[in-house]
Amino acid sequence: MKIICVARNYALHAAEMKAEVPAAPIFFLKPATAWARSGEVPVPPFTARLEYEAELVFRIAQGGRNLAPRTLTEIVDAVTVGIDFTARDLQARLKAEGLPWEMAKAFDHSAWWGLWCPLTPEWKNTPFRLFRNKTLLQEGYGKDMIFSVEELLAAASRYFTLEPGDVLFTGTPAGVGPTYAGDVLQAYWGETCVGEAYVLKGD
Repeated sequence: MKIICVARNYALHAAEMKAEVPAAPIFFLKPATAWARSGEVPVPPFTARLEYEAELVFRIAQGGRNLAPRTLTEIVDAVTVGIDFTARDLQARLKAEGLPWEMAKAFDHSAWWGLWCPLTPEWKNTPFRLFRNKTLLQEGYGKDMIFSVEELLAAASRYFTLEPGDVLFTGTPAGVGPTYAGDVLQAYWGETCVGEAYVLKGD
């Protein structure tokens, strides 16, 4: 399983990060060991600022290489809400030094997602939300993506062979921020809570 992630796919998030809106999708990968399957996310010892980024996540059912944009349901079979956890201070330092920043994004337990939901025709207009201890942190809609999921899948397949079971994180809307040990993060797809992530004190 690959976890394929997209950077800066919402204009307001790019603005809050003081970054340019990209002209083409920007991808990075997380390994299978990044999946916080249990929902428990220890704060890593190498960061003083662990941040949440709520995102729509799609499960790839039909893979391939160099795909042309196709009907979404030909490639994916489910959607949910996930969290891309980021060691923001480490990422900032690596960026400032002109270095790759996978260490700030792809560490163990840095990717969590909730229960899979059927993909309906109204998915672009269905809100996804992230709460911390019942307080709203982020809200977004698929319709506000800069690059559509179809475009993302076609572009990603130029670089990585897509395989059944891979997942695609599609970028975060505005509102990212820090999270702390003891936080309970609840992810909602529409009115349905798809799961909770538990931030724990690290070693």
